[in-house]
Parts: sequence; structure tokens; C-alpha cells
Amino acid sequence: MSLPKGFMLGSATAAHQVEGNNIHSDDWAMEHMKYTTFAEPSGDACDHYNRYEDDIRMLAQAGLNAYRFSIEWARIEPEKGQFDEKEIEHYRSVIRCCKENGVTPIVTMMHFTSPVWLIREGGWEAESTIEYFRRYCVYVAEKLGDEMEYVVTINEANMGLQVGELIKRFMKQMMAAKAAAQQNGNTQESNVQVGLNLDAMMERQKLAAAENMEIFGTPTPKGFTTGLSEEGDRLVMRAHEAARDAMKEKCPHLKIGVSLSVHDIQAVPGGEENAAHAWDEEFSHYVPYIRNDDFFGLQNYTRARYDAEGVMAAPEGAELTQMDYEYYPEALEHVIRRVHAELPIDIIVTENGIGTPDDERRCAFIRTALDGVQNCLADGIPVRGYMHWSLMDNFEWQKGFSMTFGLVAVDRSTQKRTPKPSLALLGSYAP
Repeated sequence: MSLPKGFMLGSATAAHQVEGNNIHSDDWAMEHMKYTTFAEPSGDACDHYNRYEDDIRMLAQAGLNAYRFSIEWARIEPEKGQFDEKEIEHYRSVIRCCKENGVTPIVTMMHFTSPVWLIREGGWEAESTIEYFRRYCVYVAEKLGDEMEYVVTINEANMGLQVGELIKRFMKQMMAAKAAAQQNGNTQESNVQVGLNLDAMMERQKLAAAENMEIFGTPTPKGFTTGLSEEGDRLVMRAHEAARDAMKEKCPHLKIGVSLSVHDIQAVPGGEENAAHAWDEEFSHYVPYIRNDDFFGLQNYTRARYDAEGVMAAPEGAELTQMDYEYYPEALEHVIRRVHAELPIDIIVTENGIGTPDDERRCAFIRTALDGVQNCLADGIPVRGYMHWSLMDNFEWQKGFSMTFGLVAVDRSTQKRTPKPSLALLGSYAP
């Protein structure tokens, strides 16, 4: 069953994950550290920087009519206050290539990576970042605004807070394990299972801190995905507001929003309070910052269940994806409905997908997810588009190239693209 006329059906990528050689970004620097947490460096990635024309043409030929991609801030402004006209022209060519192929470009201004110089200036915990981000967005709007229509300011603006909470939980577990080992007399068994591993991890943190100091000017660089405080979380949303308002002032025709990573939060009996807190932290407390946006970028992959103790593991025997979370495509419909009830503006699903080597499971995931979208449309919920993550197998951040989310396989030794059946399936839903 096809989607309604005017519906944007497409796929998404992020500059650092597909372009290759984003040498001025913080992630590039972190990938090449001696004490890196990355499995491997991004290198040439998918060489999308040079192959974007073929990739966009392939997307269009499959029937897709939209493409969400990001502009790399570190390419546009590699040094503080120094803007690269050549890189602006590159992204102008990408946008025009989309239009020439009947594809609506959805442009993301910041998809996780930042220029190294920004991190040296305090990163995403520094008040100055609001103005730096606004200035960069205005520059792009001045140069490319007439070419653009849909803009996502910040990808998964809540990611820093989510990572920060994960780090807090991990450190709490680490400290508890360390205390238990000491209480047990630090036996050989506890050394192997707890003590030695934790000591090595802590030592590695010290060595990495020294390396961070050398590269970023601080032992604890505040990149977008390194974990932010509650104040840093608010700063990100203020940066979104500042960029949105400034870009709209330059180009009133732009439709501008932000994207959040949102789970289908479910409570089992006794977990209602924890689930309500999780939803507020993940979505509700952002509403005051985004109620004046033109659309909401909804990004969902799975559900999260809560009991009286907190977040639960996936049900026993549940199918897990490569990312070790539950295969649960029904989550998308649930989240769309819940978001709409609280924020009645247009919704674009800016990411939804699955990391799996089994493309039949990807096809099944797409069918279920799009059934949910169609159910929402039938009920009058203003879902304007669906962008599947991802167009091609790419660099999945710290996990390197081991995760396969793509509708297209990439042989990185040759950069040859091979469309999977899921690409044609998604295209078959085209309006």
C-alpha cells in the first residue's frame, strides 16, 4: 500500500558516518587517539563525499523521494571564524543533485560531530557554544538558504543527557564492584573478575585524560555524545532555539525543527513512576523549547520497559538486533501517537531502522513500521515523512563498521554499492 501524495519517503545518513576524511572534527581526533574508545577509525568511510551523485541517483531510482543528510560543521568552519567557501559549494551541489533527481533534501546542521576548536573552547557545556552554533547556522542559511526547505538543527538533541545518565549508572556500578572487591579481601578471583579490570580501566582513563589535554586542551572534553549535565542539556536546546530563530529571520520560508531520540516507554505493574520519569526526561521536558518549531524530528528504534527497579532487560527469548536492543518495530506507532498527544505539530520520522545482517528481518521491520505510520495517518496525525536509517552500511561511531543498518551494502575495499531487497521494498511504498 502506497503512502499519501506529498508524503516524504526516504532514507538518512550523517556526514561523519559516510563522507570520509572529516579531519577537523572531534570524532576524527578521538578515533586516532592512542587510548581511543573507538573500535577503528572512520577513514574514507563510504566515500560519500565523492560518490554522492551516484548514491542519490540510486535512492531516487528505487522510488524514494527524500534524503536526509547532514552538513559537517567542521568542514564549513575548520578553524574558529574561518569559513570554507569550497565546502559550502560542495553541499550546494549535494542539495541540487537531490532536486535534479526529484528528491527533497532534509538538511541536518549538526549530527553529533563538532569542530575540534569548539571543544577546545569548552564544547557543549560552554555558554559560548550557543553563539558559535547560531553563527554557523546563519552562515549556511545566507549561503544555501534559497536551496533548502527542511532543516533539522541538531540531531538527537537529547543524546548528551542520555549518555550522561548511562555514564552515571556505569560509574555507580563500577564503584560498587570496587568496594565489594576490597571487602572480600581482594582475592585472586575478585582481581580477575573485578579488581584488575577496574584498575586497568581507571588507569586507561588517566592516560586518555592526558591525551585529551594535549588534543582538546582539557582532560574531559565536552563533545556532543560524551555525556552532558542537565545544564549542558538546556544549553543544547537554547542553541537550537537561537539557530532556528536566526535562520528563520534570514530565510522565512525554511521549515525548521530538531530531532530527539525517543523510546517507546512502557511500564509493567509497579514501574509507572519510573516510566513517567523516563518519558519526561526523554521527551516532555523539551516541549517548551520546540513547541514553536515547524515540525518535530522523531527518531525511534525500539521500546524500553520499566519496573519498580528501573529500566528492564529485553524479555527472555526476545529477538535482539546487532545493537543488543529488542527487535520491536511496533514502537514507532506507539511513539508517534504519544508525541502527537503532547506536541500537536507536524512530525517527520527522521530515523527508524534496524542493525541486522539479515535483510529479510529488515524488510519485516519496515513493513511493520510503515503499517504503524499508515495507522497514524488514518487517524489524522500529521506525519509528513519517514526516513529510514540508513541509506547504506556505514561507520557506526565507536562500534566502527561492524553494524549493518543499510538498505545498501558497501564493500569498503572497492566502495562498491549493492542494493539490498529492503531498498526496493521501501521504495514500493512511494506515493
